[in-house]
Amino acid sequence: MLLSMQKVKEIYSISRRTLINWEKEGLITPVRTPKGRRRYKKEDIEKLLGMIEEKPKPTVVLYARVSTKKQEEYLKNQIRRLEEYANSQGWQYETIFEIASGINENRRGLLKLLNKIKRGEVEKVVVEYPDRLARFGFEYLKFFMESFGVELVVLNGRENEEEINRELAEDLIAIVTSFAARIYGQRGAKEHGNSSSQANF
Repeated sequence: MLLSMQKVKEIYSISRRTLINWEKEGLITPVRTPKGRRRYKKEDIEKLLGMIEEKPKPTVVLYARVSTKKQEEYLKNQIRRLEEYANSQGWQYETIFEIASGINENRRGLLKLLNKIKRGEVEKVVVEYPDRLARFGFEYLKFFMESFGVELVVLNGRENEEEINRELAEDLIAIVTSFAARIYGQRGAKEHGNSSSQANF
């Protein structure tokens, strides 16, 4: 959209002198009409005023995860291997890593990654193994990413069997512990309610 000097002044309160000075400094280039009058692109004016935020270019995100703090060394090695691969491809990248169960759908790192994808800030996601991204529901996450035009790169098809079994055991323990806490919490609340009722008689 092209604006005259008068329109620029009305909309943005920018004087004719300011426009001429911007032109002299090479900050803005007007379009000339057949009669030689200046017209200014609306987007150029707004960019100068900082009204348009330039979207960051889509980037590559490396995602690494382990289930417990005991696996911190494995996490470091996982990150190192991902970064070595990204560097070999000449990619600019960001690394997101976390210590969280693969069955936890509310992981901070995962949610951060998904929000970046929704904002159009991600071109590729790279993981070492499918279950680093999710223990269950990997295909759904892959479909979600692809629906936003994001390529999911998996470096290795299957993880070490011993490592898988160890993490699965820890994840199952976490599920049982959480489930038991809920049951006992509900039971405790119910018993407390009953004792309060009896005290009132």
